[in-house]
Amino acid sequence: MTVRWMRRRRDQADDRGGVTVFVAVCVIALIGIIGIAIDGGGKMRAVERADYLAGEAARAGGQAIDPAQAVTGKAIVADPQAAAAAAQAYLHSAGATGTVAVSGDGRTLTVTINGSYDTKFLSVVGIGSLSVTGRGKATLLNGVTAPEGH
Repeated sequence: MTVRWMRRRRDQADDRGGVTVFVAVCVIALIGIIGIAIDGGGKMRAVERADYLAGEAARAGGQAIDPAQAVTGKAIVADPQAAAAAAQAYLHSAGATGTVAVSGDGRTLTVTINGSYDTKFLSVVGIGSLSVTGRGKATLLNGVTAPEGH
């Protein structure tokens, strides 16, 4: 009887702490998943903001049309220097930096913003920031009418 009781007691002693290790591993994995979700959502919001700012900067630049061509009725095109300056001024007022490109025909402005999102949880594993890129485009249209019924 004593030998069987001693054997059972020794087998029980070997299992002690097994649940604690399992719970610790699960908690670490759960914190990692929550961290990825939070930082992933934060990066998505940063990309949305960069896209929004780039689009608005392109629209602001699109307001800088070449008056000489517009007044004579030749074309509605952007003045490249004024359009780039207006888009950059918008970006500066929003606290962002980016590049502005005006197409050769002066009808399309493209703004690109490159930035970063500072991580909250991923910095624990050495990822301190994630790159963010936003793009916006404005196309100047002249004399376009909507199809009937719209």
